[in-house]
Amino acid sequence: QQPLKPQGPQAADQHRLAMLQLACADDGAYAVSEIELRRGGISYTVDTLQAVRDEQSKAELFFLMGADSLADLPYWHRPAEICQLATPLVVRRAGTSEPDFEVLQGTLSTERLAEIRQSQVEMPATPISSSQIRESIAKGDPWREFVPAPVADYIQQYGLYGAR
Repeated sequence: QQPLKPQGPQAADQHRLAMLQLACADDGAYAVSEIELRRGGISYTVDTLQAVRDEQSKAELFFLMGADSLADLPYWHRPAEICQLATPLVVRRAGTSEPDFEVLQGTLSTERLAEIRQSQVEMPATPISSSQIRESIAKGDPWREFVPAPVADYIQQYGLYGAR
């Protein structure tokens, strides 16, 4: 349960897990974690990162997030701890301005803020968000090109997000 976005079309946990498994099935570099499902209830990023840290104490953790999420990060549950447990890797969406790292000023040390700023991910901007995909499905607009084919088939098969 995402505490900051409780509205909008959602899929049940077992469907979300199945879609992740389908999306990652052909690439051994990815693994799907059930930490949040096993824990249940509202899912706070800090708790998930702490659980991963407990399971993999020697691993260096990174937290991939969009620049839009960075803007909201100071309002998340225990944001300073999130940034201590993992280095946020911020990605900018197509057509948006550079991420505003200053929103974290006062939450983190100057040194940690500089590290996070230097860890910005440079990659082709993604022209659509998961929220927009769910909205397109609900409206009957084109959406299949934005998800892996097995996931699109699954969404269609189970009528998720209002798929027809």
